[in-house]
Amino acid sequence: MPDPKVLRSLLARYADLRIAAPRNDESRRALDDVTYTLCVMTATGTIGDALERADALLAEAAVTAPVPAPATGAPAQGTAPNPATPPGEGSGVTLVA
Repeated sequence: MPDPKVLRSLLARYADLRIAAPRNDESRRALDDVTYTLCVMTATGTIGDALERADALLAEAAVTAPVPAPATGAPAQGTAPNPATPPGEGSGVTLVA
């Protein structure tokens, strides 16, 4: 499976080049290169198939990827805060009266 970060980068580059509508040889070559690379990475023969396969691969990667713990010191996803400790200032919890 291709690296999801690389695949996302290629998809973004492809979209940028398509939106810009290549107007010269250099931009046409760049679009051809990205198109070819997407086809190779997804083992497909057309850009339409490559885009569909890339979407499926990224969806699969999102399902199987572990969720990293937050870097802010907040409880990990799926864990409840300690009810014995009241929310403090800067805890991200808003108390409503």
